[in-house]
Amino acid sequence: MTHRESPFVLNGTQVSYIGHDSEDIPHSLGERYGKLAKRVDLSFNQLRSLASLKMFTELEELVVDNNLLGNDLQLPRLPKLHTLTLNKNQLTDIEALLEHLADVTPSLEYLSLLGNEACPNQLVSPDKDDDDYQRYRYFVLYKLPQLKFLDSRRVTKKESMEAQARGAFMKVVKPKSEGVPNEAGLENCPLPYTPLPQGSRDAKNHKAICTHHVTCMEAPEPGCHRTLPLKNMEPREEIQSKSKLFYSCCTTNKQTSGSIQSSPLEGL
Repeated sequence: MTHRESPFVLNGTQVSYIGHDSEDIPHSLGERYGKLAKRVDLSFNQLRSLASLKMFTELEELVVDNNLLGNDLQLPRLPKLHTLTLNKNQLTDIEALLEHLADVTPSLEYLSLLGNEACPNQLVSPDKDDDDYQRYRYFVLYKLPQLKFLDSRRVTKKESMEAQARGAFMKVVKPKSEGVPNEAGLENCPLPYTPLPQGSRDAKNHKAICTHHVTCMEAPEPGCHRTLPLKNMEPREEIQSKSKLFYSCCTTNKQTSGSIQSSPLEGL
């Protein structure tokens, strides 16, 4: 009978389960070593959940680099955990993560988040700079003031003091990317209010508009030359209040097609 080699590597109180592309922590890992292991390395897998760690009651160090952990990460309460590395995962919401860690890992002193979007490091986000990273550090230290190491740097006393003074305002907010809608999807994308006629909402066409048709809330007719720069546009309330007053100008224009008349807004 061939002896099957165990996928787990035990070295004293250290247990490793590395590079198996596993999507879940094997239940047998907790059964065998849950009460023994103080350090667990689960790097280079495909983990999306760490819920099975609830069996590791004595855990002090946890390494889960290079996995697929996202913003729905939920750790069991690990009161003795002092070291946690989550490098190169899929974490983007730094505030939610820190609030969760503050609740379930009260003894945490070393945290590393390098390689996640939540950590604005230039190696991962070329559009970020040193100032962005320093603001991130202040915010993390404000949320987790007991940390002694963050990422690859020791936390200084000056840094801790600055974090408590200004860290609450140092959250780095990443703007949401806005894709350009295709022609098929334009009708499903509501536009903000604008007094411009429908055909003039393109920013490229906003050089001038037909003033008397805008006043009457009608679309301009072909050949109309009564234009005015946008800087002279009136507020929405004034436009609406004058719509009845200048309605006759539109009627007159329809009857005198092709003629160029002065704007009804002149002199107001």
